[in-house]
Amino acid sequence: MTVGHILSQKGSAVVTAKPDDTVHAVGKLLTSRKVGAVVVLDGETIAGIVSERDIVRMIAERGEQALKLPVSEIMTRKLEVCTPSDTVLALMNKMTDRRIRHLPVVVEGKLAGIVSIGDVVKQRIAEAEYEAAEMKRYIATG
Repeated sequence: MTVGHILSQKGSAVVTAKPDDTVHAVGKLLTSRKVGAVVVLDGETIAGIVSERDIVRMIAERGEQALKLPVSEIMTRKLEVCTPSDTVLALMNKMTDRRIRHLPVVVEGKLAGIVSIGDVVKQRIAEAEYEAAEMKRYIATG
């Protein structure tokens, strides 16, 4: 299974923010859209990513003043990304090795979707269930 398959199931919509949006506004966006991260776009260029963890860390460091900062001050700029042809196994390894939960999907340098660890786990469960059903069918029919 590939990232492209995951996107075909969940869609390619991505919640985004602008670099000058405040941390507070991005926090509200995360909550209202029920997502764990937003991709920060400067025009059509991916500038970074901000997760709930980034916001919590900054509030722990700077207190409520952190909420007034532009998100560009707290976003992760050095992004890990994936492509639609990447396998689910490759994503699992990348997410585990780098301890990240969200990977923007990029096609020809443009944002094409986002995959979360939840998406990957859901896909792996579906694969395991399919394989188990096929084994039962094989055993039952000989």
